[in-house]
Amino acid sequence: MSHNTFGHLFRVTTFGESHGPMIGCVVDGCPPLIELTEADLQGALDKRRPGQSRFTTQRQEPDQVRIASGVMVDEASGKQLTTGTPIGLIIDNVDQRSKDYGEIRHQYRPGHADFTYDAKYGIRDYRGGGRSSARETAMRVAAGGVARKVISGVTIRGALVQMGPHRVDRTRWDWAEVDNNPFFCPDAKAAAQWEAYLDGVRKAGSSCGAVIEIVAEGVPPGWGAPLYAKLDSEIASAFMSINAVKGVEIGDGMAAAALTGEENADEMRAANGPVPHFMANHAGGVLGGISTGQPIVARFAVKPTSSILTPRQSVDRFGKEIEIRTKGRHDPCVGIRAVPVGEAMMAIVLADAFLRHRGQVGAGAARWPFPAQR
Repeated sequence: MSHNTFGHLFRVTTFGESHGPMIGCVVDGCPPLIELTEADLQGALDKRRPGQSRFTTQRQEPDQVRIASGVMVDEASGKQLTTGTPIGLIIDNVDQRSKDYGEIRHQYRPGHADFTYDAKYGIRDYRGGGRSSARETAMRVAAGGVARKVISGVTIRGALVQMGPHRVDRTRWDWAEVDNNPFFCPDAKAAAQWEAYLDGVRKAGSSCGAVIEIVAEGVPPGWGAPLYAKLDSEIASAFMSINAVKGVEIGDGMAAAALTGEENADEMRAANGPVPHFMANHAGGVLGGISTGQPIVARFAVKPTSSILTPRQSVDRFGKEIEIRTKGRHDPCVGIRAVPVGEAMMAIVLADAFLRHRGQVGAGAARWPFPAQR
């Protein structure tokens, strides 16, 4: 299986399957002399960890990450620092129940990757989906913790802004509310309404989709590159690589098609500092593939979980028509635990963009405002 690596200078390669003994990743390109401990990575992993409420899969995985390489304790300071060599990260799988999938080992779940994996490789890991399982995203979250240390001046936050057809009221947006409910929702009233909605979905044996918004603040102007390495295209690629993601927006996204040129243009005025004062942010912090210095705002849509109890028509790998219902432990809304995954992928993209920007223009790049022409 090819293409298990993401990034250019900051590169993340993941390995392992949902029901294997462990999952892991190698982070290559992390600069040396950055303080890094397992505690720096565990907080985000705890946000993603399953079994924390009735609204997520009840698989019990502690997701305790171990740093296997790429760090050492500095004798002078006593702190653990990166060495510049590949950082190996490992998480043990401890609560696999492969027997739950025995009945569907030859059956294709509609909406899942069962058929496509079989069509490509002639074999598939039916135990929880193998590499197609969202279990792999735990390693992205761990790698994202390393990326955040590389770009320590950048703040990355995520929130669930839509569950099924129900959206947050942006006039009630409060980042402090995100950690006060099981949905990472910035609107307390919407979160309360979602509880009843998702309880109904869960009890019906069904699932629903969601939209997640990721905001990165503190990104200076100049990161990214025109044409084939645009910052927004890299972000879109990162988000689209997450399991079950079917759409990505940067800034106003699809809504920009309904605006006029006057409405869409982010007008500018003079200001003190390295960037002009932007009067709006329809572009989501990226123009021409390069960061503007404004907050980078991106959203991605997650489809409903494909593994549901409701019987569905399908076929098996031998060409027989069947009716299938999926047992096991599944998220009724996989978008909930995708919030920290989206934050991690944004961090990985930005860490890579930072290193590539520094490699091309160095530390002495030109800064706005430029001197007047003579």
